[in-house]
Amino acid sequence: MTAAGEDTLGIDPALLEILACPDTHHSPLTVDVEASELVCPTCRRAFPVRDGIPVLLLDEARQLPA
Repeated sequence: MTAAGEDTLGIDPALLEILACPDTHHSPLTVDVEASELVCPTCRRAFPVRDGIPVLLLDEARQLPA
C-alpha cells in the first residue's frame, strides 16, 4: 500500500488532470514517481516536482533520451 499522495508526488489529482506541457503543443503530462517528475510524451521533456510543486519552465526541464 502506498502513502497518500505518493503516486501523485503530492500534487492534487484534479490539478494533475489539467496540467499540460508549457510548450506550444500543450500535451497532457504523466507522472514519473521514481524520478519525481512530470513527463511530456510529445516532446520528451521531464519537469521536476519540488515539494509537491510542479516546475513547468522549459529552462528547468530535462530532455529525456529517445
